[in-house]
Amino acid sequence: MAQWNQLQQLETRYLEQLYHLYSDSFPMELRQFLAPWIESQDWAYAANKESHATLVFHNLLGEIDQQYSRFLQENNVLYQHNLRRIKQHLQSKYLEKPMEIARIVARCLWEEQRLLQSATTAAQDGTASHPSGTVVTEKQQILEHNLQDIRKRVQDMEQKMKMLENLQDDFDFNYKTLKSQGELSQDMNGNSQAAATRQKMSQLEQMLSALDQLRRQIVTEMAGLLSAMDFVQKNLTDDELADWKRRQQIACIGGPPNICLDRLETWITSLAESQLQIRQQIKKLEELQQKVSYKGDPIIQHRPALEEKIVDLFRNLMKSAFVVERQPCMPMHPDRPLVIKTGVQFTNKVRLLVKFPELNYQLKIKVIIDKESGDVAAIRGSRKFNILGTNTKVMNMEESNNGSLSAEFKHLTLREQRCGNGGRTNSDTHSLPVVVISNICQMPNAWASILWYNMLTNHPKNVNFFTKPPVGTWDQVAEVLSWQFSSTTKRGLTIEQLTTLAEKLLGPCVNYSGCQITWAKFCKENMAGKGFSFWVWLDNIIDLVKKYILALWNEGYILGFISKERERAILSPKPPGTFLLRFSESSKEGGITFTWVEKDISGKTQIQSVEPYTKQQLNSMSFAEIIMGYKIMDATNILVSPLVYLFPEIPKEDAFGKYCRPEAAPEAELGDPSIQPYLKTKFICLLVLSSLQGVNAPK
Repeated sequence: MAQWNQLQQLETRYLEQLYHLYSDSFPMELRQFLAPWIESQDWAYAANKESHATLVFHNLLGEIDQQYSRFLQENNVLYQHNLRRIKQHLQSKYLEKPMEIARIVARCLWEEQRLLQSATTAAQDGTASHPSGTVVTEKQQILEHNLQDIRKRVQDMEQKMKMLENLQDDFDFNYKTLKSQGELSQDMNGNSQAAATRQKMSQLEQMLSALDQLRRQIVTEMAGLLSAMDFVQKNLTDDELADWKRRQQIACIGGPPNICLDRLETWITSLAESQLQIRQQIKKLEELQQKVSYKGDPIIQHRPALEEKIVDLFRNLMKSAFVVERQPCMPMHPDRPLVIKTGVQFTNKVRLLVKFPELNYQLKIKVIIDKESGDVAAIRGSRKFNILGTNTKVMNMEESNNGSLSAEFKHLTLREQRCGNGGRTNSDTHSLPVVVISNICQMPNAWASILWYNMLTNHPKNVNFFTKPPVGTWDQVAEVLSWQFSSTTKRGLTIEQLTTLAEKLLGPCVNYSGCQITWAKFCKENMAGKGFSFWVWLDNIIDLVKKYILALWNEGYILGFISKERERAILSPKPPGTFLLRFSESSKEGGITFTWVEKDISGKTQIQSVEPYTKQQLNSMSFAEIIMGYKIMDATNILVSPLVYLFPEIPKEDAFGKYCRPEAAPEAELGDPSIQPYLKTKFICLLVLSSLQGVNAPK
């Protein structure tokens, strides 16, 4: 069954997570319309090879055109409109950077697989009704119910306001009429007419009593309605919006991309609309009070407090509704946001989570860098920067494809101030803290800072964080380390791989859960017996995987992180020729090696390893081709291949053959048969057993 069809059959709590995967960048509608075709493409490969990404992107546009034609034949106007809008958005955003859309789609497909796997595991373990999933769903249902209740109460209030206005108009008319008639009767008819007037006065007093009672009822219900709005608003801003911001932090450091804002926007817009309606009703009360007032009038007594409350609620809601939808990021490093190099363009995007068409082109946004937040001025040696480029824009609905009010800044750069003091600026919307670098070689340590900060705090202005960095637990660090792989590949780290990394950081231990890791241990101090830190070593391995061995990693062919003791233990029982792939522990720049089983002359099992291959060598030959062509010279000077089965027992050709380039036929075979063809050449990796040095040699 196709992956998309499987996802549609999941429980509600899993579908909620699925909805969060998709946004403007890759709309769920497109995933639905082109599900079979999307699943048939190798997006992970396209994300790392621009020529293939360009081909796939143009094929995607072609598939959209075909689907549009089908909708045209079906006369489905709505789907035609949506598909045309999606295509225009994709063309404008990704035509010059097709690898970015490939990376987004690959990430979504991988997250879908993880979701299916989680659902399957939960079903097998009997945990399909896990409380946490139910709690989240019930919380959202309660919130939506409360919003519906507010909308209904606002509409009911609208009806009561009309009743009040009609009752007041009747009272006002009768009062003025009676006043006029009473003056005439006193002049012309005397006491007989006065008796009739007293009867009308009694009726008028009854109308005034009803009017007063309705006014008191309305102001009381308005006060209750504003309290209900306050409660729901706190849920939205203090809980739901705060949860989204935390999810965005997690997504920034490689975690699950559950950062869709559409549902939150719907909720906040609904509340804002209700608040505007009730504010108009409060203003209407003022108008009515100015026309008719009396001693003990409840409008005079309570309206100012109601006005102050609704203005305060609406102002705070609008402030909270401004969010940084896309954090600052350099386009050339999309997987490492929040690291900005001076002089290099970066982008970010601001969004208002209140969808009011009348605000289109009415709100101006300016990007600033606030270096005077908190106690930053007290930090010695702090640097100051200016933002260059178009840093002021008017928010509009054309910046998104769903009608949201947004402002996207695409051409910003930072320049360090050489003199002068920056002014202090108060802003209601803050991005997450960024790390500014002046040379790209500073990227690894800068990214480590981003990881550590967003792993351990959700305070957007905690600029003193690294004056005394807090410790993290192994459980936190392990999850973040796994994200560094899963966010850009199809595989995170297994428990066994993480255990090996834990031993690197903390030494041998029975149970690493809860163990504390300092910032210095993670990033600053050299590992035992090494001339480099844990993070420098790991970051170079991540780079090696993404650029040179991504396909093999995605297939699960690379055990990667495994101790030498564990390596020997799992290989020793295997037949000769069995081999595994692991990362080098001694190469600072990132290296990968293979270890195999062989028998010596006496029949004793030997475990052999080759010198690690680094990025420099993998630039010349793919690792799959190295494995397929690897030879050793045995005692009789005969070249043989020691690599037969990839652990546990996959034939080498089955695993790596498809990743090797086919040998081209000599040109002479295609032309004049009388011309002597060139001799075929082939590079192989030759190992001399006495030295264990891998070299490239022509055959």
